[in-house]
This record gives sequence, C-alpha cells and structure tokens, in this order.
Amino acid sequence: MSARYSLTVCLLTLVGLMTGCSDKNEPKTQNDAKAYSEAAEQKKPVLTTLATGADIAGTNGLHFSPDGRLYVASVLGSDLTIIDPGTGEVLKKLSSAEGVAGPDDVAFSSDGSFFWTSILTGEVAGINAAGERIVAAQLGAGVNPIAFSDDDRLFVAQCFYGDKLFEVDPKGISEPRLISDQLGPGCGLNGMDWGPDDRLYGPRWFRGEIVSFNVDDNSMRLEASGFDVPAAVKFNSKGELHVLDTARGAVIKVDADKKTVVATLSQGLDNFAFDANDQIYVSSFADGFVKRVEDNGSLTTLLPGGMAHPGGITLHGGNLVVADLHAIRTFNLAGEEIEVQRNIFGSGEMGSTINISSDGQNLILTSWTDTSVRVWDPKAQKVVEKFDDLVGAVAALRYNGKVVIAEHGKNRVFAPGDGTVFAADLSAPTGLVIHGEDLFVSDYTDGVVLRIARNGIPLVEPETVVTGLSAPEGFVVDDKGYVVVESDIGQITRIGHDGVRTLLGKISPGSIAASEAQPPSMVFNGITQTSAGVYFLAVEKSRTLLKLAM
Repeated sequence: MSARYSLTVCLLTLVGLMTGCSDKNEPKTQNDAKAYSEAAEQKKPVLTTLATGADIAGTNGLHFSPDGRLYVASVLGSDLTIIDPGTGEVLKKLSSAEGVAGPDDVAFSSDGSFFWTSILTGEVAGINAAGERIVAAQLGAGVNPIAFSDDDRLFVAQCFYGDKLFEVDPKGISEPRLISDQLGPGCGLNGMDWGPDDRLYGPRWFRGEIVSFNVDDNSMRLEASGFDVPAAVKFNSKGELHVLDTARGAVIKVDADKKTVVATLSQGLDNFAFDANDQIYVSSFADGFVKRVEDNGSLTTLLPGGMAHPGGITLHGGNLVVADLHAIRTFNLAGEEIEVQRNIFGSGEMGSTINISSDGQNLILTSWTDTSVRVWDPKAQKVVEKFDDLVGAVAALRYNGKVVIAEHGKNRVFAPGDGTVFAADLSAPTGLVIHGEDLFVSDYTDGVVLRIARNGIPLVEPETVVTGLSAPEGFVVDDKGYVVVESDIGQITRIGHDGVRTLLGKISPGSIAASEAQPPSMVFNGITQTSAGVYFLAVEKSRTLLKLAM
C-alpha cells in the first residue's frame, strides 16, 4: 500500500470502462453538446425532507475556554463549534475562514490560546492570544489528542494512523520532541489530560489501559486496566481520574481500588470535559451529540444527535439503510428511524461504512477508513465475508455472483475473489450501479458515467454513457436514463436517453477533501430508487434523508 493512502486510509469514488451495443431501451452515449434543461417534466419533482440528523457532523474533542464556553471539534465537519454550555446555543463556528481544518481535538493554554489537531493532514495548529494563527507542528496523519500541562507545555499523540507521543512547541519554533514510539500498534494515546501529580495521562485504545508519563524522563506508568475501549481521560477539580469507555458507552470514576460508573450513554462516545463546577459534558463520534450529565445522572441534550455522516443508501427488506460512517441506520419509507447498529472505530466487527449496498439478506459495507469491504449479516450482526488491505475502497456491490469493488487508490473496479478487473486507469471511481445485466461506474474527477460490463463480462473498452457532469457520486440507471447526484454543485440531475438534462432538485454540496490523500469526495452522497420510481437520498453535508417524487 502506498504511503499516500496507507497513512490516512482515505479515498472515495468509483470508476468504470468498457463498451458494447445497445438496443432502443438502453442508455446511449451522451456528450457535452447535449442540451441542459431545467424545465419541469409532466409532473414537477417534489423534494421532501424525511429525516434530519445531528447538528454537527460528528462531535469529537471538546474543551472549555477560560471564559466558560465549550469548544467542540468535528473532523469531517471541519470546524470548531463554540456553544453556550448552559443552553446549547451555538455562539460561533470556526472553519476554513479562520484556518481550522479537520480538527479532532482542542486544548487551551492559560493565556487563552487554543490549539487543535488535524488528524487527516497531520497539522497541529492554533490561534494565539493575539488572534494569530500558528502552525505548531506537522507530525503526519493520525494526530489526535492534544493537552497542555499546567505550565503550558503542549503534548500531542497519534492514534489510528500513527502511534507516537510528542511534546510540541506552541510557537512552532522548536522541532517536536518524541516522548514515546512504543505505544502501538494502531494507537499511541487518545483523549489526554494533565494530572494533579504533574504527569500526562492517556488511554491506550486497543489495550484497555490508562497510562501516565513523566514527560521529562519519558518514563511510562500503568495507572488502570480492564476497560473495554477507553477513549479519553479527564480529571475533575478534586483531582479524581475519570475514564470514558466508548465500547460501554459510559463515564467511569477510577479510585485506587474500584471503578464507579457515573454516567451511562450510548456506544460511540468520543470525548468529555468537566466545567468549573465539575459537570460532565460528553461528545459522540457515532451520533454527533453533546450531552450534559446532571448531578442525578440524567442527561441533558445540548446538541442533538442522529445521522452524523450519512453516505451511501440502499433499499433493503422494504426499508432504507443508510451508511453513517460509525453506524448503519435503518429507516422506513416514511423516514422513521427503526434501528441503529453502531461500530466502535478500529475495534468493532462491523467496521466503519461510507457506502452500502443490499446483498440478499446481507449488506455490503464499504469503508476507506478501514481499508476493507465487509459482507454483513444485520440480523446476526456478524461479518460473513471480508476483503482487507484495500487501497481506498469507495463502493462495492455483488455483480454476477461476485463482490465488485471500486478501489480508488488503485484507480480500478475489480472483483477480489478471482481478481477480475472490470475497469482500470480510472481517475476517481466513485459510484457503482447495476442495471439489468450491465455494470456502471461514475468518475468524480472526469465527470462521467461509464458502462464497464455486460452480462457479467468486462467490456474491452469502457462505454461512456454520460459526460459533462460536475463531481458525480451516487446515481441510478433506469429505462428513462440516469439520475445523478452532482456533488460539488449540490444538484440532482436527470439525463434522458435523448440527452436532455433536467434539474430535479438542489441539495447541500458535498464536503471537500482535507488533502490529496483523501478521495475527492470525503463522504459519499448516495441515491436509491424504488420500483415505483421514487428516489431517496442521503445528503452528507446537511445530514438529511430526502425523498424525491416525480
């Protein structure tokens, strides 16, 4: 696996190639000269919102500022949201305009400076007390937790895409100092905190342990063990150690001889923070919420959760199933959520999922974050077939009995079972669709839809059936033509066999890749169609489930 893709394990898109004959009912080649029309068809399309998700695209690290405001980081939302911890009111968002990109965690120094880690790019950056943006370090993909000591020394660790622990100069002048490279594999530390004994504390995600470091001599000490998946540690004002166990969905107080659960939420928790009154606030990478734990153990929702990263969508058993990165969510056709299956990143059997397709009684889950495609039995909640070590898998489905994968990192569409290559040398393979006995792929970068196979056989040359698209992601094919999600302009477009283009609806444009190591589309924008000709879409940026009726 190339370094470009193995570090961030990110990519997204699909491809296709090949040619063949067509009859009067099959799609015909289109070209850029074909007319584009926004005129309505006989029935004007109606776009309806069936369900809304989280207010934030996944909530990750969180930290209180000196003035008592709560800063919430979001990797894929690529922003810091500042909220009133009493009411949940969003006071401000810091995003690309302020130089914030893909923050996983955030920490404050005593003078009000704050810094964040950009896990996908490896940048450690911040805003100093004078309001200036500072790049403290570039440590490579995987920079995750960040914490200040009481005397404003800054510490950063890698997790998931690295396993080192560093001290970093907040001014960005001195080179980062390596404290440990012996914490792996898979993760150094996750959510860290500075302890009352002047040691740096952090959890070992894959080891179920809490350790601390003397950051002067780099020595490590085991503090506690026996956790399922510890995601973060924090100390309250009394110096009492608390641990967030994401697999248990709980915050646990750790004493010398016992562990006490002080709050129970749901799986997929990311981080937590104490306010000045020792009230606990918790974030969720799976559901995107922020909740406050009250003194009696009850929960107050400050930012609601739900779909946090909706991507691919498929019809399965008469319902809609949405890939939501750290969960798969099932909705009925009225938009009511009827089931959620969550995953613990890096640990859960289900794995993460950016895209999804129906496969009989099973589901095929695709994830560039896990470098895998998994055939998932949702009833037994077991993986029944798995394909690993993929370089940026973006989409997968079963075609002619074979699991076929769009592998962005190798610019191809192929069947790993027997090695059949359906298309090669593609720019950005993104979406895969079967219509009849034919296999199609969209190419995000080239703006085309390609037919790449007929009757289970790869075409010698691809057949370009639609051109002139703007960042095509999800699409469907039927006897009338194609309906395509043009991601970067936020548009749903029908292209008829006669070449006439009709605007069916507008949606939020998709997110932009954090770096060249990610696919052009960070999170897939999916569409599916019922036999009655009704379309359903999962829209990543607005975190909505939409119905499009003609």
